[in-house]
Amino acid sequence: MPSIILFNKPFRVLPQFTDPEGRATLADYIPHKGFYAAGRLDYDSEGLLLLTDDGRLQQRIADPAFKLEKTYWVQVDGAIDAAALGGLANGVILKDGPTRPAKVRLIDAPELWERTPPVRFRKAQPTSWIELVIKEGRNRQVRRMTAAVGFPTLRLVRVAIGSWRIDDLAPGELRLESVALPIAQASPERSATRPAQRARRTKPHRRCDS
Repeated sequence: MPSIILFNKPFRVLPQFTDPEGRATLADYIPHKGFYAAGRLDYDSEGLLLLTDDGRLQQRIADPAFKLEKTYWVQVDGAIDAAALGGLANGVILKDGPTRPAKVRLIDAPELWERTPPVRFRKAQPTSWIELVIKEGRNRQVRRMTAAVGFPTLRLVRVAIGSWRIDDLAPGELRLESVALPIAQASPERSATRPAQRARRTKPHRRCDS
């Protein structure tokens, strides 16, 4: 039965297991062997990253053709207006083509962990939080979308992929689950609704750097 890891990736951690430049990677936090990231989450973004030990499941999660929704909480620079929200919802023009329509709404500032280092913003300039749901996975897409409507991203946290949610995982923590149904019979989004079993949460595992 395929297994999946739900990992709350901290800020400035690479979504891979090695780095020739010596930056923090998944290897600093995930002790389980044989797991590979299903999709990516940028070095300067935070939140839910899925890893699996099954190649077919990895492909289904990462492939945009399966249209798993990805939900982000985004802090943007400025008091975002209805025109910008409408632009995000309808799709914006990027250098690599127009984006698909998205779900977007203005939200109150969510209760999140403190980021290290903290977000830099101007005291005289307001910020806004939005929830943005997309089904694509282009490089740095969310940041480019908010910039295209005039509100650059300050902080980006992914909170859900399909029905998998970050819930109360702290940065650097993970949860190991088994996928209940064979992926040949059901999509991973539906299979994850009621996992067959759940392992205990794993605390962050960090190397000691000098």
